[in-house]
Amino acid sequence: MFKTIKNAWAIPDLRKKMLFTLFIVIIFRFGSAIPVPFLDGNALKGLMDTVEKSGTALTYIDALSGGAFAKATLFAMGVTPYINSSIIIQLLTVAIPALERMAKEGEEGRKRLGTITRYTSVALALMQAVAYYFFLKNSAYDGTPILKYTSGGSMVFSAFVIIMVFTAGASLLMWLGEQVNQKGVGNGISIILFAGIVSRMPHVINTLKTFWSNADQAPDVYGKYYFLVPLFFVVFLIIVWVIVFMYDAERRIPVQYAKRVVGRKMYGGQSSHIPIKVGMSGVMPIIFASSILVIPSTIRFFIGEDHIGTFWKGFFNAFSTTGWLYSILYFILIIGFAYFYMTIQYNPIEMANNLRQSNGTIPGIRPGKPTSDYIAKLLSKVTFIGSLFLAFIAIMPIIFGASTGMSSLSIGGTSIIILVGVALETVQQVESQMMMRHYKGFLD
Repeated sequence: MFKTIKNAWAIPDLRKKMLFTLFIVIIFRFGSAIPVPFLDGNALKGLMDTVEKSGTALTYIDALSGGAFAKATLFAMGVTPYINSSIIIQLLTVAIPALERMAKEGEEGRKRLGTITRYTSVALALMQAVAYYFFLKNSAYDGTPILKYTSGGSMVFSAFVIIMVFTAGASLLMWLGEQVNQKGVGNGISIILFAGIVSRMPHVINTLKTFWSNADQAPDVYGKYYFLVPLFFVVFLIIVWVIVFMYDAERRIPVQYAKRVVGRKMYGGQSSHIPIKVGMSGVMPIIFASSILVIPSTIRFFIGEDHIGTFWKGFFNAFSTTGWLYSILYFILIIGFAYFYMTIQYNPIEMANNLRQSNGTIPGIRPGKPTSDYIAKLLSKVTFIGSLFLAFIAIMPIIFGASTGMSSLSIGGTSIIILVGVALETVQQVESQMMMRHYKGFLD
C-alpha cells in the first residue's frame, strides 16, 4: 500500500489529486473545531461526557462525526444525513417503480437520483439540526444551561442561527465530498468518514495510556493491564487482517457462452465468471442493526434515571451495549440485515434471464428456473459466510471490552471496517488510475 502511494506521488497529476483530497480533509477538521454561537462550552463538555457513557444514538452519531457532534461545531451533523439519505433512496429504488426505472436509465438517471439524494440529505440535516437544538435547549449540566443568550438577545434568532449553521455545515460537507469525487482520490464521503474516525484515535491511545499508568501506580489492583493493553493491539491487528482477507474474498460462478455464427464470423465460445463478493453488503448491516438497538438506550437517556422503575431499569440494562441481550440481538440482526441487503443487491431471476439472453449458461445447470435456483442457493451460502464475518467483527470489541473491563475504548467493529474498507478502496482506485496512465514503474 505504501509503495503504491509512493509511486502515485511521483506522478504530477495524481499528486495534485492527493493534495486536493488532503486539503478537503484539513477543511473538514477545521470545521469540526469551529463551535456554533450561543453555547456554553464548559456545560456542553460536561453534558457530552455523560452522553458518551450512555451508549445512545447520540454516541453513535458523535463517533461518525469524529467528535464534532459532542462539541456542537459547524460539522456536528457530519455525513450522517447523506448516508441516511443514500440508504433511503436505495431502498425506495427497489420499492418504487419510477425510481427503479430512473436507476436503469444510465448516466442521466443516476444524475437525477443523485439530485434527489442531495435534496433529501438537506431535509434530513434540517430535521436532525432541529432535534439537536431542542436537545441542547432542554439540557443543562450542574444547573448551568447549555444555551446562553446575550442581553436583549432573541431566543428565536439564536434558534434560527444554530439550526441553520448545523444544516449549512452538513450541506457543505456533502459538497466537499462531491468535490473529492470529481477532483481528488477515493470516494469523498468515505474519505471524510475515514478522517473523522481516525481523528478519534488519539482518544483511544490516551485511554490505553491511562490504563497503563494505573497499572504503574497500583500494580496489585491494575496489574492486569500490563497484559491487556498489548493484547488489545494484537486483537486489533487480527481483526484488521480478517477484514482485509474477507474484503477481497469472492465466489466465482463459472459461465460458458455458446458459439454462434453471424454472417461469416463466429462469436461466443468464451468462458467467464460472475464474481460474488463475500462482503457484498459492506458495513450496512452493522449500521442498520446498531441504529435499531440504540433506540432503548436513547429512550432511557431522555427519560432519565429518576423516572425509571425497577422492571424498566432491568429491561434497559439488558439493552445496554454491555448487556447480554444486546449482544445476542446484535448478532442476529446483522445476519438478518445481511440477507435483506443481498435481496436488494441481487435478483437471481434477472441474472438467469440475462445469461439466457446472452447465450450464457452455468456448466451443469439448465437455463431458466434451475439457473435462478442455483444462483439463489449460492447467494444464500455466500451471504451466510459474509454475515457471520460481519457479526464476528461487530461482536468482538464488545466481548473484549466486557471481559477485560476496557469497554471505555471508543472504537467498535463498524469503525474498524470503515477504516480498513476505505483504505483498501482508495488504494485500489489509485492503482487503477496508475494503470490507466501506463505508469512503467507500477506495471513492472
